[in-house]
Amino acid sequence: MTYIVNDSCIACKYTDCVEVCPVDCFYEGENMLVIHPDECIDCGVCEPECPADAIRPDTEPDMEKWVEFNRKYSEMWPVIITKKDPLPDAEERDGEQGKLEKYFSETPGEGG
Repeated sequence: MTYIVNDSCIACKYTDCVEVCPVDCFYEGENMLVIHPDECIDCGVCEPECPADAIRPDTEPDMEKWVEFNRKYSEMWPVIITKKDPLPDAEERDGEQGKLEKYFSETPGEGG
């Protein structure tokens, strides 16, 4: 098992999760985070830290696409280990549907 970040993170990018990750397996895009599925040790400490409920175990139904999504972008984006402020519209976008189609950016974040 591994954990993944889904589209609930897009346009919010809360980073509470990166502070508790013992293996630094989070990677930063311009407007979301992902988890490298091969680096995640399945400890689960990140899941309750996410205010947007964007971190889910891959054992839930229909998670295969998110495992591959997280793998793809974790290989393109820089690692993030330091908590940062969420995006300016995070509270407004939290819980919004269709964020992958509306807001997703492949652009890497700054990392750090």
